[in-house]
Amino acid sequence: MTNAPLMPMATAVWLVENTTLTFKQIANFCKLHEVEIQGIADGEVAKGIKAYNPIISGQLSREEIELSSKDENRPLQINNFDVEISNQDKKIKKYVPLSKRQDKPDSALWLIKQHNILKDSQIARLVGITKNSVTSIRNKSYWNYNNLNPKDPVALNLITQKDLVEAIEKAERRIKREKREKEKQNRDNKTKI
Repeated sequence: MTNAPLMPMATAVWLVENTTLTFKQIANFCKLHEVEIQGIADGEVAKGIKAYNPIISGQLSREEIELSSKDENRPLQINNFDVEISNQDKKIKKYVPLSKRQDKPDSALWLIKQHNILKDSQIARLVGITKNSVTSIRNKSYWNYNNLNPKDPVALNLITQKDLVEAIEKAERRIKREKREKEKQNRDNKTKI
């Protein structure tokens, strides 16, 4: 059924009710049999089907229908359009079981030790704990710090490797930007003296 319209039976009902196209033209467009189209017109087929307007959905244009209505040998041409599908997954907060929640501070400690360039807010966003908790883990003042064991959050399936790499790249860009700003400020101070 290549190039068939969406909901062909409902589209055929609409075309029969609202156009002067021949049964053959409608049948060819909707990829249905001509006898089915005749049955739709007689009210014997598709009794409970609600008509579907192919113009609103962008499958047909009014001009295309008018051209085919004037020439009964001309077939209807479906509008080919590509639908853009976004590959970006929206961040959906998923349920984290109690057993995994206990791993969040451990993951934060691992990120602090392995990737110390990450800001506390980035670690908090990645792992899903508060910034204050990350800060207290970094300062070794977390209430349960002595019992924390650094664990890889990717291995624990708390975050994806892609999210971790993106956060590290963002932190590296921030450090480079801060370094450039500091160098610029030093050059400005030297020119003033």
